[in-house]
Amino acid sequence: MKNLAMDSFNTEFLANQPQHLPRLAQWYFAEWGELTQAASVQVVETRLQEYLNTDRIPLIMIAENAGELMGAVQLKYREMPIYPEKEHWLGGVFVAEQFRHRRVAETLIRKVLALARQMGVDELHLQTIRQDGGLYSRLGWQAVDRINYRGLDVLVMVKKLGRTYD
Repeated sequence: MKNLAMDSFNTEFLANQPQHLPRLAQWYFAEWGELTQAASVQVVETRLQEYLNTDRIPLIMIAENAGELMGAVQLKYREMPIYPEKEHWLGGVFVAEQFRHRRVAETLIRKVLALARQMGVDELHLQTIRQDGGLYSRLGWQAVDRINYRGLDVLVMVKKLGRTYD
């Protein structure tokens, strides 16, 4: 494992670092491919193409250090079709194992929250298998529902953002 200081990484839009798309697709396929019914890494990579944005949703923020991808988070629309009224979602939070416990996920989530607020999003939703909310609870997310979705017991959470005005 590399000796990496807690804050020695950069956050960036995946759209500005598209060379990381294949690796991110591999991670997402390994973690959630079966749940999302993705047939291959290539299918995931194709789906992620629509996230190559910097000024509109959907988008992906990544963390990297010296050109090495560390983790990612998505800002997306309507992740769970069973909640059509819940428009904006945080999802795809993933940090490579060797970079966990270094505040990478927290930093990425905070960046996306600030970005969503700047885009006029009032609230974000997410789903997690952590029934106590884990990191999300510590960051102020509130539980709104517990359901079985695609064969998994998940906790649906919300974070009220409010708007910022320049």
